[in-house]
Amino acid sequence: MTEDEPRRAADGLPALLHEELRAADDGGARSPAGERLTHGEATSRPLRPPEPEAQPRGARLRGNRPVDHNEAAQRFIDAPRHEKMHDERLWDLRQKRDRQMRAIPEWEELRTLASAIKQHALTHLDAYLEEFEARALANGIHVHWARDGAEHNRIVHSILADHGAKRLIKSKSMLTEETGMRHYLAGMGIELVETDLGERIQQLDDDEAPSHIVVPAVHKLRSDVAEVFARTIGTDPRNDDVHYLAEQQREKTRPLILDADAGLTGANFAVAETGSFVVCTNEGNADLSANVPPLHIASIGIEKLIPRIADLGVFIRLLSRSALGSPITQYTSHFRGPREGGEMHIVLVDNGRSARLGEPEFWQSLKCIRCGACMNSCPVYRRSGGLSYGATYSGPIGLILDPTFDRRRYSTLPFASTLNGSCTNVCPVKINIHEQIFAWRRTLAESHDIGQGKQALMKAAGAILSRPKLYRAAIAAADSALRILPGFAIANPLNRWTARGRDMPKPPRETFHQWYERTNGGWEEGE
Repeated sequence: MTEDEPRRAADGLPALLHEELRAADDGGARSPAGERLTHGEATSRPLRPPEPEAQPRGARLRGNRPVDHNEAAQRFIDAPRHEKMHDERLWDLRQKRDRQMRAIPEWEELRTLASAIKQHALTHLDAYLEEFEARALANGIHVHWARDGAEHNRIVHSILADHGAKRLIKSKSMLTEETGMRHYLAGMGIELVETDLGERIQQLDDDEAPSHIVVPAVHKLRSDVAEVFARTIGTDPRNDDVHYLAEQQREKTRPLILDADAGLTGANFAVAETGSFVVCTNEGNADLSANVPPLHIASIGIEKLIPRIADLGVFIRLLSRSALGSPITQYTSHFRGPREGGEMHIVLVDNGRSARLGEPEFWQSLKCIRCGACMNSCPVYRRSGGLSYGATYSGPIGLILDPTFDRRRYSTLPFASTLNGSCTNVCPVKINIHEQIFAWRRTLAESHDIGQGKQALMKAAGAILSRPKLYRAAIAAADSALRILPGFAIANPLNRWTARGRDMPKPPRETFHQWYERTNGGWEEGE
């Protein structure tokens, strides 16, 4: 017992209560016996706030060179407040998703049905695209076709130019992020205003890319948003209250929305049977983008097609539960044609989807409904942040989508995974994500797109792993080296494991093979 522990006990305080948390005779609550209470009713001096921490930025892109995910991830990990918040926030979404899953007895049946519907639609995509176009045209909608992102951007600009539009308001759309539309239109003199809160935060922060499919600014702390808003819309830099920040953004953005010339939305689902499409949001911003201006443009990837309106209920039940752990989105908006006096255009975009549909191992990635459940579950994504991937799509789904857009630039991403399979387990449409990640590793190795150093290491590992005797000898030699070599010979810059701050594990007393032979597979120990 230390000198001050008797005094603390006399004050009614636990002996281990840290001095920083004590405030002598501060009027806090006391028990009937006069002892000072230490639970929530008591009063204590607040700890000093933590030092400010700069927001870590994303991967540094260098032309067409492979993205250095490791370097960017390490910078995110080196910002402990951001890393801890990001991990806990996304794991909370995963847990909410699990609670919603357990509340629906037919959850696995819904997943199986959703996967089957998407598989049917994708394997008959040509027919359903033609049906969708015919129905949409009959509904009074103008339909355009874009082979790639560049053509999509030109079509959108052409529509805006024909209407003399100078300001476009836009709801969240990963497709337009994929095509780089925001930067393209800026170069054409079109002002684009994001209406989704998360996307608006990212836009105001020097057009930083979204880091998550569903929650674009999840990597930011409240203090980061307060700094961005203070710099761009004149808020109080000392006030990081979320209600204050959201209200200030709303007040500054709403006049721009009301004065817009055109609006653009994406689509979560497009229904071939009716020629209609559905947009799901929690802020109602898609409805503003679609209904306030006289001109509505919808950018839709061709993989968003489902056959019938009756199929929609399956996906609506799965989408928000998988994404945010909520029963349904606040707004599930159906668009079937232009409103009276208005005009509606749909741009159907391929941008590599047809080519992916012809890839036997990777075509099922087109089933994705962009819920982000795989990202919320992935231990690598949660601790490295979405911007570390340097691509439009991050996390597990990004690992299998991004190489289809640029195999060289994103050749490192399929290795940013533990292959634990949690992404596949939570996918609402049962995409075999972890198997595709592994398949991409093999494909990239076979096409020599992974760098000479990694190729040499994988070739050596393959030679060892394919020869049991050589493998056992190598393990025995490594274990012996770990036992006898001094620390500096193991933990040095040449050892990439310890160079990142990890300790080398202690070698086991015996290998599994040795234990198996000694115990006859455990039978001797069990006797």
